[in-house]
Order: sequence, then structure tokens, then C-alpha cells
Amino acid sequence: MSKNDDDPLAALRGRPWFAANEMLAFVLELVAIGALAWWGLTVPEGVAASVALGVGTPAAAVVLWALFAAPRARFPLPLAGVLAVKTVVLGSGAAAVYGTGHPVAAVVLAVVLVANTGCAEYNRRR
Repeated sequence: MSKNDDDPLAALRGRPWFAANEMLAFVLELVAIGALAWWGLTVPEGVAASVALGVGTPAAAVVLWALFAAPRARFPLPLAGVLAVKTVVLGSGAAAVYGTGHPVAAVVLAVVLVANTGCAEYNRRR
């Protein structure tokens, strides 16, 4: 085992911009999950549908992320697969913001998500 295997934060030391981008990525992931819950809870099809979508949609996104896109995914994918899963989950979060009636916020979120994901994946693969 190398020294970096013992210390999961070793890769972040000395590169504060990298650490800041990784923290932003985590916050954006949480925002996307929260937006999916918000959207689901606001659908007008009735209380049962709202609760089912408000709980089920973010739960499905979390499971999808954990299986295929997380740093320690159960089924690691090549870069194209990871980006596809991230597009589905994070893009759904931005679409959910749009679906709740906030188109400008959705566009801003989408732009920040694309920029952050691009920087994060580039730096992780270097």
C-alpha cells in the first residue's frame, strides 16, 4: 500500500483549487438530488404521486450514482459511461429546477454543472 492509500486526502494537499472544485462538485451533487426531491414533491398529480416522486426520484438517482459514477462505484465504468451517468443525474437535477418554474436558475445550474464536471474529470484523470 502506498502512502496515498493510507490518507484519502493526500491528493488534495497542496492544490487548494482542486480541493475547492471537488467540494463544489459534492455540493452540486447534493443540489441536484435536492432539486429532484423538490420537483417530485411539487407535482400536481396528488399527494401519493408527489410523495412517491419526491422520495423515489432522488433515491433512484442516488442508487444510479453509487453504482456507476461515484469514486468507489460498485460497477466502475470508463470515462464515457461515467459522464453519461453524470449527465443523466445532474442534468435531471437542472431539469427539475426548470420544472419547478425557475428557468434562469436551471440554466445557471446547468452551466455550473458542466464547467465543474469538466474541470473535475480533467483533473482526476491527469
